[in-house]
Amino acid sequence: MNSEIKTFNSAKEAPYDAICDKLAHIIDMNLNYTESKIWHAHPVWFINGNPIVGYGKLKRGLRLMFWSGQSFEEPNLKATGTFKASEIIYNVVDQIDAEDIKRWLKKAEDIQWDYKNIVKRKGKLERLN
Repeated sequence: MNSEIKTFNSAKEAPYDAICDKLAHIIDMNLNYTESKIWHAHPVWFINGNPIVGYGKLKRGLRLMFWSGQSFEEPNLKATGTFKASEIIYNVVDQIDAEDIKRWLKKAEDIQWDYKNIVKRKGKLERLN
């Protein structure tokens, strides 16, 4: 696990520290070739500089977010923001379904919108092939 992400996770209060650790482990095991770092104060994983998945603590729980998740057609992921992102909220570690996350991570590899160049394109997203 990336040392910055490990520090981020350990700074969270229970039960969110355990949720963070489990999510990071699942993501690292399934996207082991990606770059991971703290980005805008949250752990995020990237493929070729494009953000794919990340998580962070909100008042309502720990949010796992997929930047292109609205294109996954997954009922447990809810739309968030003004672009193509979707999320799921966890409040206890037992809510995490590793098989769901593995499936979503596979879709995150295959279905990507180009967030890396969104500023250059003045807020217009294009789908990557």
